[in-house]
Amino acid sequence: MPFAERDAVRIYWRLEGEADKPALVLLNSIGTDMALWDPAVPHLLPAFRLLRIDTRGHGASDAPAGDYSLALLAEDVVAVMDAAGIDQAAIAGVSLGGMIAMELALACPERVAALVLICTSATMDAGAWQDRIDKVRAGGTAAIADLAMQRFLSPSFAAAQPAVAESVRRGLVSMPDNGYAGAGAAIRDMQLASRLPELRVPTLVAVGDRDVSTPFAAHGEYLIAAIPGAQMVRLDCGHLAPLEAPVSLAAALRGFLHPNASVGEAAATLFEAGLRNRRRVLGDAWVDRSLANRTPFNAEFQAMITRIAWQEIWSRPGLDDRTRRLLVLAITASLGRWEEFALHVRAGLTRGGFSRDDLKEVLMQTAIYAGVPAANTAFAEAGKIIAEIDR
Repeated sequence: MPFAERDAVRIYWRLEGEADKPALVLLNSIGTDMALWDPAVPHLLPAFRLLRIDTRGHGASDAPAGDYSLALLAEDVVAVMDAAGIDQAAIAGVSLGGMIAMELALACPERVAALVLICTSATMDAGAWQDRIDKVRAGGTAAIADLAMQRFLSPSFAAAQPAVAESVRRGLVSMPDNGYAGAGAAIRDMQLASRLPELRVPTLVAVGDRDVSTPFAAHGEYLIAAIPGAQMVRLDCGHLAPLEAPVSLAAALRGFLHPNASVGEAAATLFEAGLRNRRRVLGDAWVDRSLANRTPFNAEFQAMITRIAWQEIWSRPGLDDRTRRLLVLAITASLGRWEEFALHVRAGLTRGGFSRDDLKEVLMQTAIYAGVPAANTAFAEAGKIIAEIDR
């Protein structure tokens, strides 16, 4: 595990991507570690060399006692960049990470090529943060977990993705109390607002439309007004944008940092992301056969389906895979699309996507709303596949 050490404090970092790509440093919010960026990484790696850092007090980095400052945390980032051999990079930070990024750009502008400030702010309620710090130092991070989770994720995302929400909560509760309290002090004491006009690097401000921690009003709008030449993008997400809107966020980063990147490169990124979803749902064997059967005549069509159906639709957070599979069965049976129906019946039953009872109930519902003849054929086609599976 690579560490950079400053004053006997170790800071964990991870470098990924090709050496000839431009460097992009990714910083996490308070209460999370570099895994916050996991959903966005596949969409960023084709364009960037990614340097992720566990902020002091978080993840695998050390968590010394006492108050931290933004200046201290920015110096940690410089130390990691030195250890990774990176002289200059674009810096993208979520919440606390965005605050560190601004401090770094003000203190060491020669190290910063551009800023992407995600769901962050230049000024917060110091009293509220002192109260949160006191609670953590008295009762641990569990004492503020409910409050933090309400401010981390939008209610609709948390309800649709309970496993992700639980993972975020588990990471928060298990982090060192000293780390959270120390980083909270950096937020409490930050002195950024009056210095923002001094920023002279290209800056993108990404605002979450469902972010209640640092909403556009009084936070995002202030950054836009105060930072010379700042641009803005609005995302349909809560506070932790890399979790809720990884594709949209990655597209915004790429569009801002690489405005002249080819359409073909972007399409290739979406294709690879869609291919991962396709393999997850249908299995490697079927996908490999499909890819092997591509021809010059149908290859562009297959690529389009992979980008749009499997990446854009199957990666949306609103429904889980099981619900999407069952909807596909009902729709394909209703429309008589028996090839697609058979494909998803076989994949769902053999890959644990749904049970035979689930399938039966969907076809019973189809009989009522799409007609008995459609359901009759669907039962017959599904029965053939079940018999093959049993054999």
